[in-house]
Amino acid sequence: MSISAKYVHTNLIAMDWHALADFYQSLFHCVPVPPERDYAGEKLEAGTGLPGARMRGAHLRLPGYDDHGPTLEIYQYNFLEARPATAVNRPGFGHIAFSVDDVADAQKQVLEAGGHAVGEIVTLQTTTGAQVTWCYVTDPEGNIIELQAWKN
Repeated sequence: MSISAKYVHTNLIAMDWHALADFYQSLFHCVPVPPERDYAGEKLEAGTGLPGARMRGAHLRLPGYDDHGPTLEIYQYNFLEARPATAVNRPGFGHIAFSVDDVADAQKQVLEAGGHAVGEIVTLQTTTGAQVTWCYVTDPEGNIIELQAWKN
């Protein structure tokens, strides 16, 4: 048995959803998909399991896709759990990746926009001979982003 499925979005919970959305729009050319969301009430509480929950945010179309492509969903709750330290090896979702023309230039721009470096820029070679130059950075809230450029 299998599920007929199509990828739709990835969710980020933000401390400041407007600022985080601005970061992804200005650096990675993500495009807002109206309307902005503002949810509260019994159904949200039932769905999230969080009494008194309210969340606000928006969807951003990821670059390289048409109007029906996947989005990055950025929400901010009215109350947040403490955030653990950023770690690339924490079980669960690890990072979002963007293909870029120049990894070093993209890393520089992320750092200038308030992100942070995680490790160094490196190049790895696959068994087929293709090479990927990549690095990890974080957005201003500590979510990990991979910047990558491939060469065959």
